[in-house]
Amino acid sequence: MTHSAPFRIAINGYGRIGRCFLRALVEADMADHLQVVAINEPADFRGIVYLTRFDSTHGRFPGKVEAGDGRLLIDGREIAVTHASTPEEVDWRAEGVDLVVECSGQYGSRPELMRFIDAGCSRVLVSHPANSAEDVDATIVYGCNEDVLGGGERIVSNASCTTNAVVPVLDVLLREVGIEQVLLTTLHAAMNDQPLIDGYHHADLRRTRSAMQSIIPVSTGLARGVERLLPALGGRVQAKAIRVPTHNVSAIDLVVELSREVTVAEVNALLRAAAEGPQAGRIEYSEEPHASIDFNHDGHSAIVDGSQTRVMGGRMVNLLVWFDNEWGFANRMVDVARHWLQRTR
Repeated sequence: MTHSAPFRIAINGYGRIGRCFLRALVEADMADHLQVVAINEPADFRGIVYLTRFDSTHGRFPGKVEAGDGRLLIDGREIAVTHASTPEEVDWRAEGVDLVVECSGQYGSRPELMRFIDAGCSRVLVSHPANSAEDVDATIVYGCNEDVLGGGERIVSNASCTTNAVVPVLDVLLREVGIEQVLLTTLHAAMNDQPLIDGYHHADLRRTRSAMQSIIPVSTGLARGVERLLPALGGRVQAKAIRVPTHNVSAIDLVVELSREVTVAEVNALLRAAAEGPQAGRIEYSEEPHASIDFNHDGHSAIVDGSQTRVMGGRMVNLLVWFDNEWGFANRMVDVARHWLQRTR
């Protein structure tokens, strides 16, 4: 880092991704450079402190967490905590915020996201895909297109965890071989828009069913997200998603029709080379006999399981890609925030 003073970060929505973002900064030893100075979360302050200290998925927080006069203290650093339900209720200017990381999931259109700008935030990094490409200045999958950021953007999307997992893998195959068609099936860990037991929980009737008792198909915008990042695949991507009764770590069953014939060995060699070279830190490659729990708290965007690679008819390739849908994504948000803010100075 070459800037003279730390960048000042706010987190809006301190749920699974918001808490992972703060923790990722601490674990990466970047909390002095990207300094979280404010958190806005409607939940009770006592619960905020408690769930920062203890996490059933990722374990105890790797630092000292204290409560002090309405402020959260992380290793002695003070973070102002507010409990507003709208951006306008928070005095972002008072904290001198350079960037707000929007993790509530409640804002998807440009008018909605501009409410943060109008309320005093210089920039907004969104933890989910925008409603459309036009609603943000850029949608970034770190490791693929972060160089489009020039520093003058106001609203940027970090895409989705599944997009961050699959786009780097598809990008390798598109560049090295060529792709005709893509079919994606996400096997995603249960999420908090599902109930533990059946209940009137969601307009999607499948999401009224118990998350821990069934494998549940749900809707997904993954195909649209992939085509947004890889426009050369426009109109050639289909996707579906299935929720599975695990708490964290997901997988993508990826079927790709390539532009020429390949072998299992060639495909695996291409992906291993990417993992050891230009995509190091984002793609990992393994041929170990894995189960999903092996990738809990894994910071990669995607882990290609080379033992599961299959080729049929020379051009039809089937891959299994693992990813920690919380931790990998939060680490990419840290990467994008750092890269973007560095461009502003």
